[in-house]
Amino acid sequence: MTGPADAALLAAVAIGCVRGSALLGAARWPRRSPGAAILLWQALGLGGGLAAVGALIEIGLPAGSSSVADGVGQVARMSSHGDLFPAGQPVLLVLLRLASLVLGLALLGQLCWVLLASAITVVRARRRQRELLALLGRGDPKAPGALVVDYPTAAAYCLPGLRSKIVVSVGALDLLRPAELAAVLAHERAHLRERHDLVVLPFTALRRAFGWSRVCAEAHQSVALLIEMLADDRALRARSARALAGALARFGTAGCGGAGSAPDGALAVSGAAHEGEMTARVTRIMTPNPPPPVAVRVAICCAATLIVVVPVALLVLPN
Repeated sequence: MTGPADAALLAAVAIGCVRGSALLGAARWPRRSPGAAILLWQALGLGGGLAAVGALIEIGLPAGSSSVADGVGQVARMSSHGDLFPAGQPVLLVLLRLASLVLGLALLGQLCWVLLASAITVVRARRRQRELLALLGRGDPKAPGALVVDYPTAAAYCLPGLRSKIVVSVGALDLLRPAELAAVLAHERAHLRERHDLVVLPFTALRRAFGWSRVCAEAHQSVALLIEMLADDRALRARSARALAGALARFGTAGCGGAGSAPDGALAVSGAAHEGEMTARVTRIMTPNPPPPVAVRVAICCAATLIVVVPVALLVLPN
């Protein structure tokens, strides 16, 4: 049966996810294991959102509901029969419960809408880029599997999707040595192969919807950097650390380390938002630290699972 205890537990999970996001953003270990850290970021975002929505809805449900779905159905039936103000209950209390229910449903709707809107924006931006590349892009034996555009500034990025593309500018061809260019292409192929764009999309949506929130901004920044580090690790399986670090250093020296080096909807090898992040990537490649022990990584995965399972169980399963 739903009640104050479930609402309090869900609220505690939501607050814990916000606090956990702040701690994770300040931690140093994620750079040693970006894959596990990204999984934990995803769990904190999803679990925190579900818990916040669930806590508000739980507060607004009538007593005696066996589950959230049952409670929402009861409210709908009461509303259709004009029984929103049961006899014996203070009107102010009923209004507060209804306000909490409406706020919870509105928050759920907003979260779903911003995710859908961000996805639509990205798809449209990629469509425009593909149309431009069909006119301006060309093949070049120096960059096998990539399209080359006549742009003097060094840039390398990928357009994920069903018709994925890797794009390199003439400026990048002139800037990079052959081994460095091969490392950059391996980095971009890792983005495409593992669909890192889908990982960062929810965090981009949250940043756009809650631009006033420092937690959302830091989460997006952290995940974007970890995705670049994860692609760096994948590229290092086939290319030398010196080549990849040299390419990143050349991009940074040429002033191409900002997010403006890639169009909307793309992932860039040099897409870090701050100068220090490019330096951090180069340092990490040249002086790597060992990842956390397997037991620690398993514990992180278990924690991520619990963060999502607990609110889902409270919301879906009858009590």
